Amino acid sequence: MTVTSETTPISHYERIGGAPAVKSAVELFYDKVLADPELAGYFTDVNMAEQRRHLALMLAVVLGGPNEYTGRGLAEAHQPLRITGEHYAKVGQHLTATLVELGVPADVVTDVQAVLGQVREQVVSAGNA
Repeated sequence: MTVTSETTPISHYERIGGAPAVKSAVELFYDKVLADPELAGYFTDVNMAEQRRHLALMLAVVLGGPNEYTGRGLAEAHQPLRITGEHYAKVGQHLTATLVELGVPADVVTDVQAVLGQVREQVVSAGNA
């Protein structure tokens, strides 16, 4: 008789290396976004250290890691910015490029892209779709 032990499936968060990997992804992602002349203006008056921390906490949740995010909801934080659908797509492209560049497995990238699709209407301003 063979005895097998059931294990908890490993989360995407753990698969990519946990908090250090998420932090690296957030740093590279914002380097790309801030270098993009179409997107940089959204961050002119933003405390980027706080912004990076918030995104790292949110990305951890998306990847199945710890939920320690206590900031504003997506709609509350983004609707006043009047983000266009085109700019939202560009942000998604930068995030995808970042994850691919860092060697994140394709299935994890696909799952992150799915979440981006699910939250799009919370971020893109009505009338700017």
